[in-house]
Amino acid sequence: MQAVEPRTRTLISDSQLARPRARLLYWTVLWTLIALFALAFLFPLYWMFSSGFKSASEVLQSPPTLVPHHLDASNYSTAWNSYDLGRFMLNTLMYAGGALAFQLIFDVSAAYALSKLRPLFGNVVLFLMLSTLMIPAMVLIIPQYLTALNLPFVHWDLLNTPWAIWLPSVANGFNIFLLKRFFDSVPQDLLSAAKIDGAGPLRTLWSVVLPLSRPILGVVSIFAVVSCWKDFLWPYLVLTDTSKMTINVGLFSLSGDGIPENVFMAALAMACVPTIVFFLVFQRNIMSGLTAGGLRG
Repeated sequence: MQAVEPRTRTLISDSQLARPRARLLYWTVLWTLIALFALAFLFPLYWMFSSGFKSASEVLQSPPTLVPHHLDASNYSTAWNSYDLGRFMLNTLMYAGGALAFQLIFDVSAAYALSKLRPLFGNVVLFLMLSTLMIPAMVLIIPQYLTALNLPFVHWDLLNTPWAIWLPSVANGFNIFLLKRFFDSVPQDLLSAAKIDGAGPLRTLWSVVLPLSRPILGVVSIFAVVSCWKDFLWPYLVLTDTSKMTINVGLFSLSGDGIPENVFMAALAMACVPTIVFFLVFQRNIMSGLTAGGLRG
């Protein structure tokens, strides 16, 4: 007998969709909701990018205009050349790259130890890590700032250094939890076979576990880069030197320096481009990585 493939369960059955009126109602509601959600999310981006092509008076006029009267692309070149936007972006890229490297090294090691090495009181350590997710980020700002101002034991001042951005980003309980859940789905037989071949824990991690973990590593990488790129409050506190500011802090400092509104909107639009492109390139990795460890093969 030929096996019957299981059907995907949906809110509306195929028999209901076969009716003309039900099909028309279904597609009408679906596309209306898609259009409303798309408008809600994309209209602020359109407003920001289009305002970068307007004159300063047109940006501030009331009622506002949806389409620029005269396209003026020089606002973007002015924002890039006259307000040192490139330096801010390079600084942010360096901070994001360092945060990504440290998270991949330490968070992967911690998750692998908790998942496969089974240390003593490992569940307690995991519980304490996850409990930090319940603490509001604002509560930790002052302790983190005092730590960066005078690092315990060595008494180093980390302000205005990349370490003030990199070190706090390492302790990410959410990423460790994601990685551990994925490592739990790696079959123990593979690790046992590697052990029989003489591979130690580090060799097993490098040669067996990490090649299977590319989807979840992609997700963690996306979270690390985007989180560092969009962060404002912490870089604003620890990076007071203008030459070392991130893009968000740099734009905030420019807003008080009399920059024209149209040029400022152009600068905001260019600051969003890297993360938008990054998301469009790696969007498939998000869902595939989050669901890859959900089922055991």
